[in-house]
Amino acid sequence: MMTLEEIRNTIAPELEALARRIDSALGSGNQLMNSVVEGYLKSKGKMIRPILVILTAKMLGEVNDRVMAGAAAVELLHNASLIHDDVIDESKMRRGRPTVNSRWDNHIAVLVGDFFVSSSLQQALSTEDIRVVSSIASLGRLLSLGEIDQIYNARYHCLEESAYLEVIRRKTASLFVSCVEIGGYAVGASEEQLAPMRRYAELLGLCFQIRDDIFDYSDDAATIGKPVGNDLREGKVTLPLLSALNRTDLAEAASMRELVGKDELSDDEIAVLIDFARRGGGIDYAYARMEELASEGIAELERVASPSGKAAEALADIFRYIIERDR
Repeated sequence: MMTLEEIRNTIAPELEALARRIDSALGSGNQLMNSVVEGYLKSKGKMIRPILVILTAKMLGEVNDRVMAGAAAVELLHNASLIHDDVIDESKMRRGRPTVNSRWDNHIAVLVGDFFVSSSLQQALSTEDIRVVSSIASLGRLLSLGEIDQIYNARYHCLEESAYLEVIRRKTASLFVSCVEIGGYAVGASEEQLAPMRRYAELLGLCFQIRDDIFDYSDDAATIGKPVGNDLREGKVTLPLLSALNRTDLAEAASMRELVGKDELSDDEIAVLIDFARRGGGIDYAYARMEELASEGIAELERVASPSGKAAEALADIFRYIIERDR
């Protein structure tokens, strides 16, 4: 199995070209904008989404300029959503660094996020493929709807697993689907190839968000790069706790559901809920769900390409990386 670093090394020239393209796309004559963008780009994250675009293109064809423009478009839109999310959530840290809103203020953060959105659309337009533009436009709508659903669920204390899965399907998995879609469009992939790839990507995105949500129940904020229990502070009840709360054999479940129903939780109450999720098997349940999703996702991938192909191998190994990652 390849590590993420080994996967990145298989497409190192493309990722270097992508970094240059993103830097160029975000260039402006505005000193303040340039300063904020430069600071933000010092922590670029794992680049999972553009990696998906490039690997899909490699598996189904050859990387070209349309592939690179599409990869830039999804990465820019993804980062726009993160910048805006940090404003909504009043987050102070992202990837171990101060967020744009905490380093500057909400006004600047919103405008910088909008600048990333516009830059994403420019990259999509440069592909001269209306399907890519449509994919990016639809993605923006789905990301917004996912966030709205999450706010609604938090406000009205919705504790159904199906509602949780629909939120993460929109706010996270939709972006992964767009990645493989755009990578396929750029190399002329057929609909017969794209249909299972979309399902693969949706399952990968669900896995990614479930793993991300497990971090909230960690005891090591320094390792994960954000405060533990942050989701609960924002009223977000994710899969590990949902699983424990919905177990009818746990005597504490009813009182814990009442606690979750409070509009604000103290640090002590958050600690109680985290402990309950752990003891109630919530973490184990979340890991088991990820394994189920990964098994189905890899089966979808194998409908499209031989597992012996390097790009296909890397796409399969991304599932294992996502499940086992520590931040």
